[in-house]
Formats: sequence, structure tokens, C-alpha cells
Amino acid sequence: MAPIFLSTYAAATFSNMKLYIIAGEASGDLHGSNLIKALHQRQPGLQCRAWGGDMMQQAGATLVKHYRDLAFMGFLEVLKNLRTILGNLNFCKKDILAFKPDAIVLIDYPGFNLRIARWAYEQGIRVVYYISPQIWAWHRSRVNAMKRDIDQMLVILPFESDFFKQYGMDVTYVGHPLLDAIGAGLSNANTSSKQIALLPGSRKQEVQRILPVMLEATRHFPDYHFVIAAAHSLNDAYFKTFIQDYPNVKLVRGQTYDVLRASCAALVKSGTSTLETALLDVPQVVCYAGNPFSYHIAKRLVKVPYISLVNLIMDQPLVRELIQDELNVENVHIALKEILNPENARVMKLGYAQLRDKLGAGGASERAAKAILENMQVSL
Repeated sequence: MAPIFLSTYAAATFSNMKLYIIAGEASGDLHGSNLIKALHQRQPGLQCRAWGGDMMQQAGATLVKHYRDLAFMGFLEVLKNLRTILGNLNFCKKDILAFKPDAIVLIDYPGFNLRIARWAYEQGIRVVYYISPQIWAWHRSRVNAMKRDIDQMLVILPFESDFFKQYGMDVTYVGHPLLDAIGAGLSNANTSSKQIALLPGSRKQEVQRILPVMLEATRHFPDYHFVIAAAHSLNDAYFKTFIQDYPNVKLVRGQTYDVLRASCAALVKSGTSTLETALLDVPQVVCYAGNPFSYHIAKRLVKVPYISLVNLIMDQPLVRELIQDELNVENVHIALKEILNPENARVMKLGYAQLRDKLGAGGASERAAKAILENMQVSL
């Protein structure tokens, strides 16, 4: 781990502490914004400089780079954009050195953030990792490097604490921040609704592979209307090229939770959104399709039996997962029809209740802020 001492980059006093926070996705922007709010409540004079999005900026951070400029997924996409990624890394390092933070707080986004962690260790800058990379699913060989480079791990899934502790890491389980964003134990999906939500992802590479299949499946449900919960990272014009031939589909932006609450079911791209959908008590089908080359490489590396957070946390196939070749119109039609059955929906919701019990109470952002500040105070 990096040496725990007041480096040449540290502020003179704890009250003037400076944090550099890096999030590279929409979910990281959400959780980063709540963390920043909690940090400012405890330490009003704290300065935050960040890579993230609008929400982190609104929470009080000085925004350096927006996550929409960082959204590269899959092995092939990363290779195609390697020059841009390396340029971002170099710019980030220079910006950190100029800002002279007391610590760097990394939020998920492992391909970029683990490289920053290694560099920060070499510079003697303290590193906090909030929302761990899912290396328990693949790349377990990275644990030793993480132990060396990361001073403090703040994890959000119940099983992650035991995983990292077995490697001797300083780890704290703070709970899942989605419980704060959504509301613990919230169960207000509209079961009598004739609306079905479509959540196709926040990156163009995801949407162009997943949304056309979702849309074609809507033709099998003429008695329902469908609403796409659009991500902020993609503009309306992009989505309209897909939906112009589907009169029963409309687009809504910036209201994902409201769309889900008003829906009786959802088709959801694998990721954080599957957990959000479950916490809002909406029966769902999980969808995923990536670049074939990237997918086949990932399939050889992944060490877990499920792709969705819901099934991973429950350690059972509570929700149906349609992955890669299985994601086709016929399968989506069948799977969606199944969860529209009231008895099947009831069983899934019973599983959701158990999921909420496993995740525990809210307050993750406050606990994370408290852990960061207390640990920094000891270090300084």
C-alpha cells in the first residue's frame, strides 16, 4: 500500500482537505454525488475535483471530465480507442499533480481507475476505492496489486468484505448506495399498469445491440405501451432513429425511477440498473449483448455463474438472463410473457424482498464519507 503520511501534495490542515474523485459511468456519477454531499456535510471546507457527470458537479465538485467522454466498453472497443484512453490517463495524472490532493477516491470504473491507483502508489498519494471492481468475478490475479496500491477499500456488496479480507486488505462494508438513492424497502411498482419499461444501457455500443431486439419484441404485446428510460449520455436524436417505426414506444429522459415505478415489468440491460429495478419491485428480464470478440474473451475469464447483480447477490437465478446469442426476439417475447403472469411476478417479488434484506439498511454514502474522513484524519 501507499505510505500513510502527509505527502507533499497534502493540504496544510484537515479542514482544508482536498479530494480528487474519479467516476467513469452514470452510476458512478450518482453514487459519487451522494458521497460528495455526505462529505460536505461532515467537512464543509473540503474541496473536491472530479471526473464524473452533472450530478457530481451539482453536488459541489469541480468537474474536469464528463463520463460521456470516457464510455468505452469491451476489449475491441478499448483497443480501437486506446490512443484516447492513454491520453485521458496522462491528462488525469497531470491534473492530479497540479491539484495536489490529500487522497484520490476511485469509484468503480476499473480499467481506468486501477491504472491511476498504481500510479498514485508510486507518487505516494493515498488511494481510497469506493465501489470495488468486480475482480471476484474475473481477474482475481489483480488482488495483490490492489492490496499494494489501495489504502482503503469501501465495498457495497455483502460478500465483498470477506473476499478482500482474506487477502489482508483494509476493507469496510458500507452497504449499497442504491438504497439511499431509491429508498430502502420501497415497493411501489404499478402492477395494474399496462406500461413496460425499456432500459437498454447508457453507451452507444450497448444500445445498438440491445435496443433493436427489445423493440422488435414489443410487437408481440399490442395491449401494452413501452417507455425507454433514456440515459443522459445519449441524446434524443440517437434514440429516435430506433423508435420511429414503433408507435407504441415513447422516450423519457432523466426519469428512470419514475418510469420504473409506473411499469408492471421491465427489459433491462445487465448492470446497476438490474438492481435498481429489483429495489423498485419491478419484475424484469435481464438483457445483454456485446461485441462477439469481446464477449468470447470475457466468457473465458468470468468466474461467476450469473451476469446480473440480482442473481449474484441472491446466488440463484431469480431473474431471467438473456445473454449474447440468447438475446433474440423470440426469447425476449417468451421471457417477458412469463413475468407478466401474476403468479410469476409474485414469486419474483418475494425474491426481491429477500434481496433487500441481504443488502440491509440505507446510509451507505454517510458511512463511506465517515470512513474516508476518519481514516484520513488518523493518517494526517
